[in-house]
Parts: sequence; C-alpha cells; structure tokens
Amino acid sequence: MNATLSRAVLNRLSFGPRPGDAEALQREGLARWLDRQLAPDDHQDEAAARALDACRLSIKYDGGQDWSAVDEERPLAALDQPVEALWPLADGKRSLPGPERQFPRQQTVAATLVRAVHSRWQLREVLADFWHNHFNVFAGEQSVAVALPSYDRDVIRRHALGNFREFLEAVATSTAMLVYLNNRSSRAGSANENYARELFELHSLGRDAYLNALYDKWRAVPGAAQGAPRGYIDQDVYEAARAFTGWTIEDGAGLGGGQRLPETGRFTFVEGWHDGYQKRVLAQEFDPFQAPMADGRRVLDLVADHPATALHLGRKLCVRLVADRPPDRLVAMAAAVWHDNRRKPDQIARVVRAIALSPDFAAPGSGKIKRPLELAASLLRAGGVGFTATSAMIRDLDASGQRLFGAPAPTGHPDQDEHWLGSSALRRRWDLVLALAENRWKTGALDLAGLFPEPVPAAAAVERWQQRLTGLDAEPATTRAILDGMGLKPDRPLAPGKDGDAPLKRIAAYVAMAPRFQTR
Repeated sequence: MNATLSRAVLNRLSFGPRPGDAEALQREGLARWLDRQLAPDDHQDEAAARALDACRLSIKYDGGQDWSAVDEERPLAALDQPVEALWPLADGKRSLPGPERQFPRQQTVAATLVRAVHSRWQLREVLADFWHNHFNVFAGEQSVAVALPSYDRDVIRRHALGNFREFLEAVATSTAMLVYLNNRSSRAGSANENYARELFELHSLGRDAYLNALYDKWRAVPGAAQGAPRGYIDQDVYEAARAFTGWTIEDGAGLGGGQRLPETGRFTFVEGWHDGYQKRVLAQEFDPFQAPMADGRRVLDLVADHPATALHLGRKLCVRLVADRPPDRLVAMAAAVWHDNRRKPDQIARVVRAIALSPDFAAPGSGKIKRPLELAASLLRAGGVGFTATSAMIRDLDASGQRLFGAPAPTGHPDQDEHWLGSSALRRRWDLVLALAENRWKTGALDLAGLFPEPVPAAAAVERWQQRLTGLDAEPATTRAILDGMGLKPDRPLAPGKDGDAPLKRIAAYVAMAPRFQTR
C-alpha cells in the first residue's frame, strides 16, 4: 500500500489521518487495521474517554416564573443516563426553560465531535454517523432530544457493526423513533402508518422496491404467488402498520378504567392497543392473536431477509464509503455478502470489510466531498489540535448545513456531493475551517510550534501546510493562489509568535479550503 492509498483509506474509513497515521497503516496493512477497527474495545480508547470527561458545555438562560437564571459550564452527564432519568425534561406540563430540554441533544452532539477527533475506533465513528442518517430522528422535538443520548448509545453505536435484524428491532423499540414517527400513538382501529412506511421505504427494502405504481393488489406483485414478492406495495405498509400497533412508550397515556401508563419514557407493549386479527405482509399470512409483539417481530424478520434490503443497504454503504455512483459490481458484491451473512452477529462488519478490501475501493478518482462534520474533524486531526467541543462551535456547526441530529426529514442529511457544492454551502464550509484554524470558538489551537520550530519563508509555510493536511506534495498553483490572496511575499519569514500566528493560521485555513483537502 502506497502513501496515497493509505491516506485515501483513512479519509474514507476514518475522520481523516492524524500525523503518522498513514505511515502506521502502511506498516500494518489494511486487512489487519480493519480487523482491529471492526472489533472496537472501549476500554482501549483512553484519549476519547479523557476528552469526553474534560468537555464542558455552557448553558445560559434568564430567570422565569418557575426557575432561576443559569450561566454555567456543565459536563456531559447525560451520555450515560437511561431514558427514564431524562424523561422529566420532555414533560410539556412542566414549566422548564428551553435550553434545559435541548441540553441532552447538545451533549450528544459534543460527544460526537469529540469522538470523531479523538477516538481510536474511527471506523465505528464513521459508521455511527452513517446509521444516524439511515435511522434519522429529529431532535428538534423535545421528547426526541431527551431520548437522544440513549438512542445514540444503546441503539446506533451498540449495533453499528452488528446484525441488521437486531438493529431493526432496537430502532423499532427505541423511544426516539417511536416518538419521531408517531408509533407511540398507533392503536388498533387507527394504526399510524408513518413508521411502517419508513421501515419499508428507507430502513430496509428501499424506494426502488416500491411497486405500487405498477401493482395495486398483493397477488399481482411478481413472485408473490410463490411467497417471495420482488417488492412491496401500499397494502404491505398498511398491514405492517397494524402489526406494530401497541408498540409504544410509557408516557402516562390513559389505558381506560382509571389506569394510566407510567411516565418513564421506556418502551412498552400494550396488548389492549394491538390489532390482533390476521394480516398479510409481503405475501405471508399472519395468523390471528399471536403472542405479544410477534406480529411486529415477524415483519422485521421479513424485511431484514428480503433481497431488496441487501441491495439497498449494500448500495448505501458503497455510496458512503466509496463514491456517489459506485460500480454495479461492487454493489452486487456488497449485497451478496449482506444476504449471506444475515444470521451472523457481525453481519454489518463483514460487509464493510468486504467493501474496504475490494479493488473498487482502492480505485483512483472515486472520492467524495467531505460533509461539514468530516471537514471539521479532518482539519482538527491533521492539525494536531487538542480539541474540545464548545457550545459556540455547536451553534455555528448547526448553521453549516449539517445540523447533527437536526435533519427534519426521515431521510437525514443527503449523501450526494451536489448538495454540499452550492455557493452558499461552500461559503459556510470556508467559514467553518477558518473559525477552527483561528480557534474562534476556543476548541483548541493548531500545533504551530510543532510544525514551525524555526522561521520559514511564507512560500515554504504554505507548502508545509499542504503536506501536513493532505500528505501529498505541495501544488505550486495552490501556493501561488494563497500567497497572492493574502498579499504575502514568498520570502517573508513567518514563525509562531505575536506577529506570525495570524498568517500561519490563515494559511492553514486556506489550504483546508482547497479542493484537494475538501474531498476524501
């Protein structure tokens, strides 16, 4: 593996290389590196643990009728809390300041940023970001915000490298998804189809398998007569919605007869709300009055096993890890590995490994534009920053176009380059790297002294930053453009210190704005 390929691997399977990472990967080899990354051990992630423990977020609000003013720095205490400990923040009947209700989301965002920069297990962090978009929930809604730490910890991160069928059930029974897609209120006689539709359309079989424009009866779908329909239609969605009635949360709702659910925010199944009559999903007959939750679990079995799910998820992983338009042969290979390993506890890890070791993964010219999270983390890692997340950074990152856990639509943030290449989006990206390079948000300073132990001419400083951030030889055109844009003479000496810090930081930002660093 040459230096160029090792850096490409680290830009796709991590949030970018730190100094020395590319050389270490060359020595170890991709296969052994993947073996370690796909079996992460949190006890061996000391740097991330220390950074999480040290992180403090500001929370500030004026006093109200029922609360005192607050202006303080707090640790990320919500990260380890069960949902019932945070659920009182979702109580709309209580008078609470808005920042308190949203603070669990802020802490989850901060932890995501810290791990992206510091975690040893970079591939898991990349996949956690992928799955958060695949199983998107909108944390702008207060009940989702308070459930977000447990959703991130117990659902997304726990299952990111595991078995997809188990993953599906963890999502289906999560407080965040039950609230976001309204299944908490789905009952016999008034089944809410929101979750069932997104389960088919986004989470499993995918839009390409939606055949309702061609067939309006289940028997007409090709393969249905043999019990193996090629895709799904609205009838499948409606019947699946009935299968998930009664899957809800303990939110204090009335049960009748003076009885009410507890108010813990935890998942529960209410038998009296479930539609127990016979159903038909994907050409499979469901007998009436099965055991509790059996109907919903059978739907999850069917969609997890469907060949369209293997193709949909195989393609999505190839798009995320390789290119916007991955080769058909790569997608077919990923789908085959997905389907063949659907009973394995590490199914997802096996698919990712197969993609990463394929010839198409290493093919030149298949890079993608870094989204704001990737862009920020890769600059911080390459720049040797002792990073900590701050409330000010989170606020401005929200405005960059990638508001973490804040995409309102179930599709999450787009994974296609054109979304991130508009003039407004580019300007926000440039502002992001400039603020990080100048330490505007007090997130940590670039390692100027380490990179420039002695004064160097301005042209050499630009070249050194290019080599540090990209791992490649400097581009003369980029060097000239930055010097001209900054009005610097090539031979002007620069060094860290009172007069040298500002231009050296700006040079780093401008190198990070160049196309070679903006892509991965």
